[in-house]
Amino acid sequence: MGRLDGKVAIVTGGARGQGAAEATLFREEGAEVVVTDVLRDEGERLAKEIGATFIAHDVRAEEEWAEVVRQTVERHGRVDVLVNNAGIFERASLLDTDLDTYRRIIDVNQVGPFLGMRAVAPVMIEQRRGSIVNISSIAGLQASPGAFAYGASKFALRGMTKSAAIELARHNIRVNSIHPGMIETDMITQVTGGDPERHERFARSVPLHRPADPAEVARLALFLASDESSYCTGAEFVIDGGITAS
Repeated sequence: MGRLDGKVAIVTGGARGQGAAEATLFREEGAEVVVTDVLRDEGERLAKEIGATFIAHDVRAEEEWAEVVRQTVERHGRVDVLVNNAGIFERASLLDTDLDTYRRIIDVNQVGPFLGMRAVAPVMIEQRRGSIVNISSIAGLQASPGAFAYGASKFALRGMTKSAAIELARHNIRVNSIHPGMIETDMITQVTGGDPERHERFARSVPLHRPADPAEVARLALFLASDESSYCTGAEFVIDGGITAS
């Protein structure tokens, strides 16, 4: 028996990396999964491999969110889980961040999850149950020098999570955030600039002396998506190998 048997989950940014790991694990645990991403070819390939549904989706677009929810309900009858996983990173300090860059990062990392939570909430309210998992970052817990807009977006998502959790609690809808540290995905290559030595230094700086595999984050998302976390809402779940402990 799977931990998500009978549940329907939407995973944004699910074509590769951490999102793909989440979508794959959710299918293995019995959920019907809708993978969304702007990466159509990779998303369709993954969906075929794991037996999921793929919908091309730009999380910045309000009308596309409405269509994702409409199609999910039409095909599966409900929405039990939303994982707001889609996100982008760009290295730029405060003085090097132009307005277009700032708005682009905020639109994907902050406005996208806002639109997603707002889109699924009416369905979950009608069902009287649901779990929303927002993928933030340790950059939403501590300063992120050199990634000003990214840090701003992840702090915002942390606050949005808490506000949504309080507003939706009376409908039995839980909202939590996950705060990953160094995870071995394409994004970490952007963080380190593709420099192997810089990557190794970053890994050595982690108290556990290694990056996490995306599957490790997926297992935490699974816990929050499942009924095992039925009394958890408005909380921050850190998975960073000990970085924020020091």
